[in-house]
Amino acid sequence: MRREITGFSNPLLKEVRGLREKKLRKRAGLFLAEGLRIMTEARDAGFLPEMLFRVKDREVHALEIALESAVLAAGGDVIETSAEIMAKLSGKDNTQAIVGVYRDHATAIEDIDRATAPIWLVAQAMRDPGNLGTMLRTGDAVGAGGLILIDDCTDPFSVEAVRASMGAIFTQKVVLCRWEMFISWLRKGEGQLVGTSLRTDIDYQAANYAAPCFILTGNEAQGLPAEYEDECDLRVKMPMRGKADSLNAAIATAVMAYEVLNQFRR
Repeated sequence: MRREITGFSNPLLKEVRGLREKKLRKRAGLFLAEGLRIMTEARDAGFLPEMLFRVKDREVHALEIALESAVLAAGGDVIETSAEIMAKLSGKDNTQAIVGVYRDHATAIEDIDRATAPIWLVAQAMRDPGNLGTMLRTGDAVGAGGLILIDDCTDPFSVEAVRASMGAIFTQKVVLCRWEMFISWLRKGEGQLVGTSLRTDIDYQAANYAAPCFILTGNEAQGLPAEYEDECDLRVKMPMRGKADSLNAAIATAVMAYEVLNQFRR
């Protein structure tokens, strides 16, 4: 259904603005995605918003017209409003012209089919939504099956993480679970768990990786707990030639993912 919101006090607007808060996202099972590029990526991956908010009285791109038609055909709502109200909705002055409300699509660990991809990314206690979003983009780039988030990670469905993923939140499986649940599931089937660590002399390019390969990255500040490292089938180290003693967590994951991919390509 197509409709219009003209007042800041509209109750639906208040509900959708609330999705910027984690507790309200969890309660509703919904999250926000902003911008035509990300929402087109979502549509191509099979995801349509339940509600599409758009700024009215402006030039509309052909991709947006196609997106609106798909939303309406699927029984969703297209809601037109002003740029001022859209800025209130998104919390930004330079807001996108369209915003979508999507259903949370996290996957349970027991529903993951490890055989569907040769690479899987695993992040432990990842706190920065930018890093999390970048890991999702990396996973998409290397053809990974998804991102498994261990312990207390930042919410992958926050506006910041979704934005940083550049649409990969819709192309990658996303799992949230505790370490004990993950390691129990992993050991019930094939899978090589690889951790980056200082407690090894094995260079990351000298190691032999096996599919499905689960690349485990630790928290940005503390790295992996020792007991998690001990569970790894393989620990590898990247050379650090300068003054820094570590790479950014998302960058380290990308370096590892491409090394594994290149080995599998050969």
